[in-house]
Amino acid sequence: MDEFDLPGLLRRIRRQADLSQRELAAACGISASTVSHAEGGRRGLPTHVLARAAELAGLRLALVDAEGRQVPGMDPGAVRDEGGRRFPAHLDTRYGDEDWWHGDSRYSRQQPWYTYDRLRYTRDHWRGRLGVPDDHQLPQPGDSPAARRARRQQAAWQRRQEEVRRRREAGELPERQEWTCTCPPLCDELDDGSRRPVHAPDCPCGCDLA
Repeated sequence: MDEFDLPGLLRRIRRQADLSQRELAAACGISASTVSHAEGGRRGLPTHVLARAAELAGLRLALVDAEGRQVPGMDPGAVRDEGGRRFPAHLDTRYGDEDWWHGDSRYSRQQPWYTYDRLRYTRDHWRGRLGVPDDHQLPQPGDSPAARRARRQQAAWQRRQEEVRRRREAGELPERQEWTCTCPPLCDELDDGSRRPVHAPDCPCGCDLA
């Protein structure tokens, strides 16, 4: 990739915009000596000044990769933390209810909508399994922890109903009137995916479809 040649680019801008150093400086709100020093390779220019200068010549600044393809900036509409701050650009965001709660604090701390892994080796582990995302995730309707929990509960209820239907059709369950699961929401939260029944201590149902 070619070295960034600020003096040559400034001269190209002035030639294409038909501006003297003084005229370019006045249009960009800087001194003529600043333009002179930058063209002479003795000083740099702030990015916003160079972008303004390029605009005067009908040009724009851009990032390109090794193949010459333009690389866009990160999406300004990506998810943010509860304080409205952007997450670290080099780390990957995820939902706050995915592998976030640990120990007794899960019941005493407010659950965030989005979070990230602060340790790079954890980030690299998930990148190795899921790939490297191009950007931070974008907010979607239903991203709140309560909405996601409600969807998980609904999906768990549907799985139970489908399992009952399957076992009835296979003759594994006696014919009887439909029953309604009365497991509290915590039963679904405790489900570890092993297909073994896991229930909250105060669960009045105790159903076992495994």
